[in-house]
Order: sequence, then structure tokens, then C-alpha cells
Amino acid sequence: MQGPLPIARPARALFVVGAGMLGPAILLAGCAEGLAGPGLGSPAALAPAAGSAEVFDPHDVAWSAGRGTGEILGVLAYHQGAVRFSCGGSDVLLTPESAWTRRRMEILYGSARAAAAPVSIVRARTPSTPTGDYARFVRRTTCDGANHFSFRGLPDGAWFVITVGKPPGGAGDGVAVVRRVETHGGPAAVNLS
Repeated sequence: MQGPLPIARPARALFVVGAGMLGPAILLAGCAEGLAGPGLGSPAALAPAAGSAEVFDPHDVAWSAGRGTGEILGVLAYHQGAVRFSCGGSDVLLTPESAWTRRRMEILYGSARAAAAPVSIVRARTPSTPTGDYARFVRRTTCDGANHFSFRGLPDGAWFVITVGKPPGGAGDGVAVVRRVETHGGPAAVNLS
């Protein structure tokens, strides 16, 4: 039997860039109410992460409401030892990056780049402060039975992909997995592991 889950650990991801819910609904709504970081490109060159980290401002993420040719093609491959987690039937959220969402990811997951944290920890960290109309900028899709998901028609920019992985049979606490990814007018592949 494994020991306690780590509070946050970096997720490994493969990026190829070219020319259900918590209780998943509650957890992901909390997420929909922050992830980014240096080293994965310059969000300022794509869509500025300006604004306040303390108050949500819709102007900071207005760029994300547009359409583009970007795509995110993803798979959840999270595991603890030999135990593989599944997101089949669960919601996958795509949150645009801003100073506010980046700070929220740091609060919820301990990282603005990539992390995995037990759902119970993320719930306990969810701030009670109002989020304004943040949820209207969050895109959603459903993870299929093979743990795959996709988002299409995205404008160029930096995003946070968030989902909940569940252990086999749904026994035990799920794990919220988040990863920052950028779109540049073509497909971006992400492996949430």
C-alpha cells in the first residue's frame, strides 16, 4: 500500500506546438474561480498576463473568448506506482492565463506550471472570495473512456488544463491534475502525468 499522496508534484508533459466534475464539479468550479510560469514561453508575447493577482478583471482574459486555429489534444496518464488513474466521463477545464488565474493556481495547487494534488487538499485551499464572472471564460470538455480530451478553435495564448483523475473503481480520493500549455495556431499535445 502506498503512503499519503504528495500535496503537489510537477506533472510531466509532452508539448508539440505547430503552424464529470468534483464532486468533480465543485473542485473544478473552484479551479475555474488558476497556472503559468516561466520556462514555457512568454505569455506576454501571446496574451499579456496583466492586471491584478488579487481581483479578477475580465479584460485580462477577454482575448480567450475569440476563435483561432489552436488546438489542445490531451491525455491523462497520471499514476501512483502501478495504480493508473482515469478521467473518463469527468470534465476537463481550460482556463485562460492571467495574473489572477496564475495566483489562483499557486494557491490551489502550489504551482503555476504543473501539479497534481489530492482533491481534498484543493478543496481545503479554495478561497471563498468572489470570482466575478470568471467562469464565463472557462472552456469545458469531457474526458473520454480512454482518458483523452481535446479543445479546438482556440486563439493563441497561455492556458491551464485541469481535470480530476480517479483511482480504479473510484475508491479513494481523486487527484486534481493541472498543467500550463500554450497555443500557437496549431496543435499542442499535453500528457497529464
